[in-house]
Amino acid sequence: MLFTNANLFLDGCFQRGAFRVENGRFAEILTDAAGDGIDLHGQYVIPGLVDIHSHGNSGADFSDGDYDGLVKMAKYLAANGVTSFAPASMTLPYDVLEAAYKTAAALKKAAPDGCARLMGINMEGPFFSEKKKGAQNASYLRLPDYAAFERLYNASEGLLRIADIAAELPGAVEFTEKASKLCTVSIAHTDCTYEEASAVFDAGASHLTHLYNAMPGIHHRKPGPIGAGSERKNVVAELISDGYHIHPSAVRMAFRLFPGRICLISDALRCCGMPDGQYMLGGQDVFLKGGVAKLADGTIAGSAANLYECMQRAVSFGIPAEQAILSATIIPAREIGQDAEIGSIAVGKLADFVVCDAALNRSAVYLGGQAL
Repeated sequence: MLFTNANLFLDGCFQRGAFRVENGRFAEILTDAAGDGIDLHGQYVIPGLVDIHSHGNSGADFSDGDYDGLVKMAKYLAANGVTSFAPASMTLPYDVLEAAYKTAAALKKAAPDGCARLMGINMEGPFFSEKKKGAQNASYLRLPDYAAFERLYNASEGLLRIADIAAELPGAVEFTEKASKLCTVSIAHTDCTYEEASAVFDAGASHLTHLYNAMPGIHHRKPGPIGAGSERKNVVAELISDGYHIHPSAVRMAFRLFPGRICLISDALRCCGMPDGQYMLGGQDVFLKGGVAKLADGTIAGSAANLYECMQRAVSFGIPAEQAILSATIIPAREIGQDAEIGSIAVGKLADFVVCDAALNRSAVYLGGQAL
């Protein structure tokens, strides 16, 4: 199938051209925009987005371990331009996590039509600091435990792509040395110092979970994990640009601190795509009002925005559209080791893409070259 007369997002910029899809993959990229095929009339074509940190939407949560709920989540994501995802779990008992990871593996194998591709799992918890637990349930916090991680990794059938850890916990360095051989290790929900973060980065961690949130802020005498991460060129930082978690100025600062290394995420909860009301997160009540999700004590929880909305909001905050697109596509794809399959428009990759206007407003979503 040939798609013509398009503004294609290739190598970080838009170029006029056409492309051919065969057997669900990009088969050819053409510089001549004309031809007999589906005329896109100069619309913009970007890769399908990749959300590597999303808990739920549409009333469902990944940690529920419910297959039908996970399908509902995946359909909502695809319909909103997020064609691949790595759902994030919460700080919960190991048996609950194991059940959720087995459900993810089942969805990966089934690959139902109309669903975003499940390309990994983000293990957010339970190896966190109580002081910076945020919306995580303190009842289930644990010290780093490689044997428990290995159990969950096996239950996921290798889908566990990111493991989060608070760098100051006893055993964090030893855990990271081992776990980083199997997946990306991320510093998260931490009260660590610059020195503690540096030790874990040196041990193999290469990722920061939701930058600024649930970690010490930057201080000129105490740069903390943000300072340690910013000066290491291999460290990628997640960012929730929903407009509530982080001030627009801090969003712009993040892109300067981590040039080419910002990974946009949604951190969406089951209330994403739902009306204001009361919901559940990791055994705790969450209240959604006016687009903001909070615990009963006022602690901001995850977001109620999907990744496509977060990307558009980043642009509205002054981030160049090209950089925002990269941060929502190829950068997250690399962080879960799936960039050979997804994250960019390139010959041989899965033909998952979004057709939109110059303001990134969607007109169509394609999975494997087929319109949803």
